[in-house]
Amino acid sequence: MLYDFAKDLIIGTSSTQEFFSIIEDLLKNAKVQEMKNYNQHANTSCYKHCMQVAYYTYIACKKLKLDYISATRGAMLHDLFLYDWHTHVKKDKSWNSYHAFMHPKIALKNATEIFNLNNIEKDVIVNHMWPVTIKLPHYKETLIVTFADKYSAIRETAIHFRKNLHSKNLYKYAYVFLSLIVFRII
Repeated sequence: MLYDFAKDLIIGTSSTQEFFSIIEDLLKNAKVQEMKNYNQHANTSCYKHCMQVAYYTYIACKKLKLDYISATRGAMLHDLFLYDWHTHVKKDKSWNSYHAFMHPKIALKNATEIFNLNNIEKDVIVNHMWPVTIKLPHYKETLIVTFADKYSAIRETAIHFRKNLHSKNLYKYAYVFLSLIVFRII
């Protein structure tokens, strides 16, 4: 069972098969599947984002000889908040842009209602937003997920903007802006 982002991976390798076997039970869950309905960054669904973070986590933790199984499973569940944060925050003024601070707790609550999680998995979910949230991660695996999450978010957003750059003629404005800078320097 491979997904869109898997085109970036070396498909069919034993490590890819091992990765999917680690999260197979999670992927079959209806609540996890529901993450496909919510946008995370740009045009990337929450599900796809979590899948990417989980894969990067799997590779890094395995290479560093950490608990890659717990880290990978926690990474797949790290954004299991199940709402569209782009519109939810606008509707409910009490949230007032606190999604970054609140969603890890909501994801942990949702995940613990569905799955029996160990301490690393729980820490990964609740502390993946460090350093935005002040609470420090307790495990090295959580730090890996934190960096994989930030990397994925930046990558997803950059891909979105790169695709839209040509379709919305933004490149013309960028060219004019760059030209003004160059001519001013010369």
